[in-house]
Amino acid sequence: MPRVRRSEADQQLVDEHGPDFSEALARGLRIIAAFGAERPRMTLADVAREVDLPRATVRRALFTLGCLGFVKSDGRLFQLTPKVLSLAAAYLASNGLSAMLQQAVEQIAAQLSESCSAAILDGEDVVFIARAGPTRLLGVGVDVGYRIPAYCSSMGRVLLGGLDAPDLAAFLDRIRPAPLTPHTLVDRTSLAAAIHRDRERGYSLVDQEAEVGYRSLAVPVRRYDGRIVCALNAGANVDRVPVERMLETFLPVLREAAATLGARMI
Repeated sequence: MPRVRRSEADQQLVDEHGPDFSEALARGLRIIAAFGAERPRMTLADVAREVDLPRATVRRALFTLGCLGFVKSDGRLFQLTPKVLSLAAAYLASNGLSAMLQQAVEQIAAQLSESCSAAILDGEDVVFIARAGPTRLLGVGVDVGYRIPAYCSSMGRVLLGGLDAPDLAAFLDRIRPAPLTPHTLVDRTSLAAAIHRDRERGYSLVDQEAEVGYRSLAVPVRRYDGRIVCALNAGANVDRVPVERMLETFLPVLREAAATLGARMI
C-alpha cells in the first residue's frame, strides 16, 4: 500500500516524536477537531481540505469514527455525535481540579450576576475547563471546552504571565496575532508589555479585544509553590458594567476565590 502523503506539519511531528508516534490516531483526532460552530457538517471533500489529507485517508478515518459512534452521516454530510462528549467527560472525571473550579465559578457567577470561567493554557489558546452564568443565558457556543486565543483574552494574559522569559518569547514569536476586533492588541512588543504589566499587578483586564461589547477581568490561581495552575475570570457587557465597577467589585471577589482555591491545591 502506498504511503499517505505527509504535510510539513505531519512530517515535523514524526521527526520530533519518532517511530512510536501514531499517525493514524493523530489524523483521527485532527478530523474530530476540524468540526466546529462554523463547520458543524461537512462533506468528505470539506474534511479532507480542512485537515490537508488525501480523500481516501479521510474516508477510512471517517468510516472508523462512524463505526465507533463518534461520527454520523446522511450519505453526503458528516457530523459529530454526542459520543464525542465522552472524551471531554473522561478528562473532567479524571481531573479533580475541574470539579473544584466548577463549584467556584458557580458561586462567583451567582454573587456577581455575571458569567464566570476558569481556563488553562493549551498551545496558543486558553481552554475553558469550568463555566457558569447567572439566570441570563450564556453566550452561544461558550462552554467547557471552548477555546479562545490567549493573546487577546484576560485569562490568556494571566496564564502567559506564568511562563518564564524564554517560553514567553517563544510564544510571542510563534503566534500570528489577528485583529479580532478594532481594539485587539496585535503588536508583539505591546503584547509583551501588557503581559508583564498584568503579571506585576496580579490581574488582567481586557476590554473588547476578543469580542466587541465585552470586557473581562482575570486573576491567576496559584498553588502552594507559586506556580499558576489556571486562570479565573469574570466578564460582562461594556454597557452594563464599567471598568471601575470591575476593579472595585469583581476583582476582590475573584482574588478571594483564587486564594481559597490555591490553598486547596497540591
